[in-house]
Formats: sequence, C-alpha cells, structure tokens
Amino acid sequence: MSRKRRGGLEGFSLSFLDVICCGFGAIVLLLVLSKVGEPGAIEQSRIDLDALIRRLQEEIFEIRGETAILNRDLISRQEQISRNNEKIALLRGDLSRIQGEFSASDQESEVSDIIEGRLVAAQQDLTAEMIRLQQQKEVRQVDDSLVGGIPIDSEYIIFVIDTSGSMFTYAWTSMLNKMTQVLDAYPKVKGLQVMNDMGQYMFPRYAGKWIPDTPGRRKVIIQNLRGWVVFSNSSPVEGITRAIRTFAASDKKISIYVFGDEFTGKSIDDVVNTVDRYNKVDAQGNRPVRIHAVGFPVMFSVAGVSNTTGVRFASLMRILCHRNGGTFVGLNSLR
Repeated sequence: MSRKRRGGLEGFSLSFLDVICCGFGAIVLLLVLSKVGEPGAIEQSRIDLDALIRRLQEEIFEIRGETAILNRDLISRQEQISRNNEKIALLRGDLSRIQGEFSASDQESEVSDIIEGRLVAAQQDLTAEMIRLQQQKEVRQVDDSLVGGIPIDSEYIIFVIDTSGSMFTYAWTSMLNKMTQVLDAYPKVKGLQVMNDMGQYMFPRYAGKWIPDTPGRRKVIIQNLRGWVVFSNSSPVEGITRAIRTFAASDKKISIYVFGDEFTGKSIDDVVNTVDRYNKVDAQGNRPVRIHAVGFPVMFSVAGVSNTTGVRFASLMRILCHRNGGTFVGLNSLR
C-alpha cells in the first residue's frame, strides 16, 4: 500500500513540473516575440525623426533667406527715408529763406509780382530760343539733305559689307569709321540690316526682318563688326540682289550701302542687268531701293597687288549707283 502512494506522488510531481515548464516556456516565447518587433519600430522611428529634422532644417534655411531679403529691403527703405529726410530738411531751409526774403508787409503781393515778372522774362527768353532753334533746324534740314553727296532721306538702311581677307586685313578700321559716319548721318531710322557681300546676315535671328533701331543696337552692330570674319568671294552681287529681293517695298524708302574694295565677278553687264531685273523702275522713273557705295583703295595701297579688281569694283558701283538713284564715293586713302 505504501508503494502505491509513493508512485502517485511522483506522477503528480512530474505533471506539475511539466505545467510549470510549459508556462515558463510560453512566457519566454512571448518575450522573444515582443523583442523581435521592437527593432523595426525603432528603425522606422529613426527614419521619421531624420525626415522631420531635414524638413525643419529646410524651413530654417528658407526663413534665414527670407530674413536676409527683408533685412536688405529694410536697409534700402531706411536709406530712402534718410534721403527723403535730407530733402525735407533742405526744402524747409529753402522755405525759411524764402519766407525771410519776403517777410515784409504785403508779402503775398510782392511774391506774386516777382513770380509773374520772372515768368514773363522766361517766356520771352523761351520764345527767342524757339525762334533760334527753328532757324537752325531749317538750316540743318537744308544742309543735311546731302552728306558727302549722298542723299540721306531713307527710312530703312541695309549695309552690304565685303568681308574678304583684303578688306579685313587692310581696310577694316577705315570701314568701321565710315559705318559709324553713315549711322550718325541717320539719327533715327525705322529699321536696319547688316549682311556681307555673299548675303549672309550678321544676326541670323533677324534674317529677312528689320533690326530695330536703338542706340544699344547700333553699339552692338559696331562691336560685332570688329570681329566679323565670314567667307566672301569679293563680289557684292549676291548681297545686293538678296537685299533687294527680300526687303524692297514700294511704301518704304530704303537705301543699300555697299562697302568693298574689289569685284572678282565675270561680267559687270550681267550684274547691272540682274539688279535692274529686281530693282525695277516704277511709272515715275523711281526704283524701290537706292544703292550707294564706298570704295576702299586696298588694291591701290598695297604694294605688289594688282589693282585690276579694284578698278572693276569702282566701275561696277559707279554704274549701279547712277542707275539706282545713289552715289559712289571712292576713297583715296585708308586712313
């Protein structure tokens, strides 16, 4: 009987230990599972915090930039206020001085009489000056109708420039001076255009269009000309014909100025006939485009160079200018 009781106790003890072990095992398993999820949550929290820090830093930089701008505006406004205060102080000083000058009796009447007298005198001076300026204007209109024998009544100007090696090497400075003189003779025109003797435009974005005439644009033209090196066959035919075909219009006064030193084409007659075909005479005997030319004596100034092409250029341009209402000017020096 005693043996049976001992066996029951042993079985109970083992079952109890099994339950306890299973309980502890479950607790350990729960702890392990809960720890496995913590690193992911920690990592996500770190990422979120980094993003928040970056966003806050960007906002700080933006605020600092806006603060710098506002500070500059504030300084500018303060300087403006300071200048205005100085002007106010000066005006107050002037007012005090004027009040001191006219502080006697009948001040308002005296001031009115003085101002009226000054206005009458100023009006008389202005009238006399207007008469003098009008007389000068009439004289200038008569004198400026021709410059160097070249009519300057055109509203639009096209420059056709020989960009050959001989011109660029020997006559470019002189050409720039003549270009400036022609522009000065036309204080204001409705449109400009610059191309070389091959018909290539200096400003491709204005190809086939008029360049607006402004002081800044004129400076840019002269500056670009100083280094404008493009191919040329030493014949102005292509540039002249392209200019006429593109820009000739019966309702516009247009002049072409040809700057060159030689003509290497085959036939002068062919060129004259080609230009006549494009620049046709109207019922009144006028042509849409005037043609002027300036000949540079490169072929006559450089030792060892034949002057045949220079003579041919002068002959061609003299005929073209005569037939197309213009003037040919042959320079005798490159200076």
